Amino acid sequence: MTPHPDLTSEVIRGIGWLYLILFAMNVFWTFQIGRRGASLTIIGAWATYATMLGLVGVAHVTGGAEPARFLIRMPAGFKALVDAGAKPELYFTLSIGLFILVIRLRETLVKPTVAWIILNGMVLFMALSMTDYDFRQIVGKPDNVPIVSMLFIVAFFTWLYFKRAVDNDQRIAAGRPLFEQEDNEKVLVWPDLVYSEMICMVVLTAVLVAWGIVLQAPLEEPASAVRTPNPSKAPWYFLGLQEMLVYYDPWMAGVVLPSMILVGLMALPYIDFNKKGNGYYTFNERKFSILTFMFGFLPLWIGLIILGTFLRGPNWNFFGIYEFWDVHKLEVLNNVNLSEMVWVDGFKQPLPVAAAGAEWHWQAYYILKRESVGLILVAIYLGVLPMVMAFTIFRSFFMRMGFIRYMVFANLVLFMACLPIKMLLRWALNLKYIVAIPEWFFNI
Repeated sequence: MTPHPDLTSEVIRGIGWLYLILFAMNVFWTFQIGRRGASLTIIGAWATYATMLGLVGVAHVTGGAEPARFLIRMPAGFKALVDAGAKPELYFTLSIGLFILVIRLRETLVKPTVAWIILNGMVLFMALSMTDYDFRQIVGKPDNVPIVSMLFIVAFFTWLYFKRAVDNDQRIAAGRPLFEQEDNEKVLVWPDLVYSEMICMVVLTAVLVAWGIVLQAPLEEPASAVRTPNPSKAPWYFLGLQEMLVYYDPWMAGVVLPSMILVGLMALPYIDFNKKGNGYYTFNERKFSILTFMFGFLPLWIGLIILGTFLRGPNWNFFGIYEFWDVHKLEVLNNVNLSEMVWVDGFKQPLPVAAAGAEWHWQAYYILKRESVGLILVAIYLGVLPMVMAFTIFRSFFMRMGFIRYMVFANLVLFMACLPIKMLLRWALNLKYIVAIPEWFFNI
């Protein structure tokens, strides 16, 4: 047996069903745009595209499906290009760039035709990528199947928000009533709402039962302290937290930062002074709040889940989506603390160390001296920088919030920003800790 097998007839037929589903979707789309009065040229183009998908799908499902003669694959050059750029700094940069692009082009992306083209591109990308063995091993793992569906769900609801927000922003600019004001027909909880919820519950139960029958549960052997999986990953909803542990100590990544997220969400109603946007979708009237929330949710949380699920492989190394997960892959990293950069690399001196048997206050003195630069930077970041921002970019926030509310707000923003800052410092400078005091179990 080859340890890296190619396509099989069963996989080809499975991909064919994916093409047939896309064919059915585009047949429905063609009828819809025809009903809306689209031109014959546009209708003909979509009908031709749907026909091609149907022919490809039928050929996959009913044909010989011989792997040796199968030609519809993801190009090898594209796969090599994607895997060559499989670096965490590049991934994070691209995710930030995509986030900015979505914000800037939101009025174009909410158009139904543009959104439909993007959906088709995503499904075609999945279909072509499924011809690669390593990609199938990642996305086809039972643990990862819900995460793939989650990505489509997150994309849909993000699009739905922007569609409603752009519509309302255009209505406000034109002086027209909001969408929520025009479509505000009241319904009774009983029977209307309860009946709808019951139907959704029945459908969801049926879907979960079918899912449980078709997809085998990822049960493995009993846990053993002498044999741990490689890679050993948390459940998908904790993968963002596990990725944070790469850059921070457990007390920081597992306690402080999650606590700041919870406290920040609870504090939002008391911090927010903008009364607009209550009860209706909008973007222009709440730009800062929405950008802050979406940046924390999409690139910093969903992005880390994607990274931890599909790109982190054995030994927690970074792999491309088409790359074989080789357990022997080694990436030598010489991570250093800021104090070592300052004293050893900068001053060309050894780290300050108290004499053997010195009293506790002398030990504390040398520890603080060793980490003085890092402690000063942390104090400036959390103490001085908020006041600098209060007189510059957040001047209007400071004037309207007052000192206490503003300091809470500023520190919440800075705590959120410390994660991407630390990630970039690790990737660019191999910086391990800004403040490293293992003697006191205090590392930042």
